[in-house]
Amino acid sequence: MLPRVVICNAVSADGRIDWFEADIGVFYDLAGRWHEECTLVGSGTVLAVPESAARDKGPWEPQVALPTDTRPLLAIVDSRGRVHCWKTWLAMPYWRGGVAICSDSTPDEYLQYLAEVGADFIVAGPEKVDMRAALEELNARYGIQTVRVDSGGILNGVLLRAGLVDEVSILVHPALVGGTSQRSMFRAPDLASPEGVISLTLVSAETIGEGLVWLRYKVAGRRKKTPRKT
Repeated sequence: MLPRVVICNAVSADGRIDWFEADIGVFYDLAGRWHEECTLVGSGTVLAVPESAARDKGPWEPQVALPTDTRPLLAIVDSRGRVHCWKTWLAMPYWRGGVAICSDSTPDEYLQYLAEVGADFIVAGPEKVDMRAALEELNARYGIQTVRVDSGGILNGVLLRAGLVDEVSILVHPALVGGTSQRSMFRAPDLASPEGVISLTLVSAETIGEGLVWLRYKVAGRRKKTPRKT
């Protein structure tokens, strides 16, 4: 069973996700309305955070989540085993625990490191991560029903192209960035025809604070996997 997947991004008026100063307070206040059981992040987004620059060092006692802990699970997509700062992220108060989303190509040494720092892992896909299989495993193993994606354009693009997203939340800021690079919230190979355009249905549009616009869209035609026969 696939969980509900919601992509949340803060963008400039021209759709960029870089250089402008995002209103983080408003963004996470809105993001909290989904009460997700899992926060899904790409490894590139994690490594871009200054706190991720240093590798884990020293002794470590992972926190033990209580059955009453309602905080979401942190899931990081990392088939190449690049994130070596799990201690830092698991020490943050936002999540009850962590799981790395890996593939068959993820080095065994990295899986051993995850075990040492108390992070679980899911292996889905041969070379790159099979996100459909990973989402199904998040549901089967942890009972995850709602996933909020807090990441950049590459992971968003993979999920959108695979038809795995139910809703898109965009907090538009009153700024223009410009440029020729593809630093948008949706990065994927160029389409060969209009058939690949993803249709959206507007759920709500709301102005907030000093010129912010919060847009919520339902993604049309999300593809469900046919249930396995038993």
